Amino acid sequence: MNTEDLLNQIAFIKEIDKVKYIQRKTKLFNSDRNENDAEHSWHLALMAIVLAEHSNEPIDVLKIVKMVLIHDIVEIDAGDVFIYDTQKSHDNTDEERLAANRIFGLLPKKQAQEIIAIWEEFEAGETNEAKFAKSMDRLEPLLQNTSNEGGTWKEFDVAYNKVYEKKSVIKKGSITLWHYAEGLINESVAKGILKKD
Repeated sequence: MNTEDLLNQIAFIKEIDKVKYIQRKTKLFNSDRNENDAEHSWHLALMAIVLAEHSNEPIDVLKIVKMVLIHDIVEIDAGDVFIYDTQKSHDNTDEERLAANRIFGLLPKKQAQEIIAIWEEFEAGETNEAKFAKSMDRLEPLLQNTSNEGGTWKEFDVAYNKVYEKKSVIKKGSITLWHYAEGLINESVAKGILKKD
C-alpha cells in the first residue's frame, strides 16, 4: 500500500465535502429550499443512469456518471455562476481551470490526470458522453423550475428566449429529451410562469 497516495486521496475526499455548502439558485422540486451542488450532482448521476436509453448516440454511462459527479467540484474555488447571470459569463473557464488543477491536484498524479481529463471532456461538450451529461445538467433545473411555478425564471425575471437558448443544448445529447423539455417550456409560457416577449 502506498501511504502517501492514500493520504492524498483522503485529503481530496475531505476537500470535496465543501461541495455540499455551495448553494445553487435553483430550488428543490416543489420546495423553497435552494439545492446545493452535491445534491445537484447526485441527481444528475441518477438521471443519466435512468435516461441513458434516450441518448442520440451510444454512450458509456459510467463515464457520464463520473462527469456529472465531478463537473461542479471546481465551484469550491470558482463559485457557482447562475446560468442566466447577466453580469458574469457562466463559462468562467479560467477560474475553473485553476480550481480544477488545485482540487483534483490533491489526488495522486495518475488519478488527478484522469479526473481532469474527464472534467475537460465535459467542459468541451464534444463527445457523445459530454453532450448527454450536459443534457442532464440543463434538464434538471428545467424540471425544478416547472415544479416551482417558474422558480428562478420568475425570481430573476428570465425571459423565454434566454431559457430556450440555454436549454436547447439538451438536443445535442437527446432529441427525445429535448422534445419533452421544449414541451415543458411552451407549457410554462401558456401557464404564465415563463414570460415571452
